[in-house]
Amino acid sequence: MPEPAPDPRSPQSRFAGAPQALARFAVTAGVAVLGGYLFSLADVPLAWMIGALVCSAVLSWVFPVAMPKRARSYALIVLGASFGTGITPDVIAQVAARLPWMVLASLITLIAGVLLTRPMAAMGRLDPKTAFFCAVPGGVTVMPVLAEAAGADTRPVTLSQTVRMVLVVLLVPSAVIALGHGAEAEIFHATALPIRPLALALFLAAAFAAAYLMKLTGTANPWILGPLLLSIVVTSTSGAPSGFPPWLINLAQVAMGAGLGIKLNRTFVLGATRLLVVSAASTLVLGVGLAAMSAVLARFSGLSLNAVLLGMAPGGTPEMVVTAAALNVAVPMVLGFHLVRMLASNLLIAPIWRVIKRRIAA
Repeated sequence: MPEPAPDPRSPQSRFAGAPQALARFAVTAGVAVLGGYLFSLADVPLAWMIGALVCSAVLSWVFPVAMPKRARSYALIVLGASFGTGITPDVIAQVAARLPWMVLASLITLIAGVLLTRPMAAMGRLDPKTAFFCAVPGGVTVMPVLAEAAGADTRPVTLSQTVRMVLVVLLVPSAVIALGHGAEAEIFHATALPIRPLALALFLAAAFAAAYLMKLTGTANPWILGPLLLSIVVTSTSGAPSGFPPWLINLAQVAMGAGLGIKLNRTFVLGATRLLVVSAASTLVLGVGLAAMSAVLARFSGLSLNAVLLGMAPGGTPEMVVTAAALNVAVPMVLGFHLVRMLASNLLIAPIWRVIKRRIAA
């Protein structure tokens, strides 16, 4: 007589696949770390993130990769807390003085995405609503959330924004290096902070709490915003409690890169080839257009071209700020550009879509 099937709710069934999952994670993490290390030896810009991305993507075609669901979230908490440690009152004043240019850059970026909606709908065979959320740059975390709220199909949006993010991470650092480093105000380059282990541990614990509290508000990207706001408040009022050891920042970059890389598996790449190609092409067009506009904006504003280029790049906030830190570009300026764009996206994308929808209906 055959034995009855195990109850899927039982502890034995629940943890039956745990050793395999742990082994997959260990292999994936090991390859990602190795990739980051090898790329760092080759002096590749943003080596730990790009190396982890490339190597985990290659691994995903031949091995059942796995990463904990919270790996990217926890990496964002670490990075968000570290980003704010250079935001002193003087830096806040300097960034605030440049706020009008940041608002203008955000509007230009959103308009550029809107202009890509119609060709993306036609070439990607998408409905206008889904094409809109695919075309507008806002990041792989924020745009699917806004798309779902508007009733759009989130699958093409996630794919398109992921492809854009990968290309931006791979191409933008090299472009910044090729342009050379422009003059930056010394105030934007924070000095290295001493590492105080106990203070750092308490600071990270508070950052985790801030992230989870921010999550309760329904914010699209709480994992970076909560720790970042906490870090800015603490640093600007009482000074940064501690520096962050390079190995911790590198591990956070590895988690970010591997989180993107494992998505580029065989099913992802071959399952929607047309949309993947259209997304890549639109990213290149958008990137070139925004790079040209950033040169114009830098010329008239007097801001560093590199800071404006990273600030207007169609990538996500954490990826571009990590790039700025790795390339020694003014992190507070780049952060300011992306925070303004994130706010503009949350406030304006839904109204912009309603205007476009009325024009389509007319």
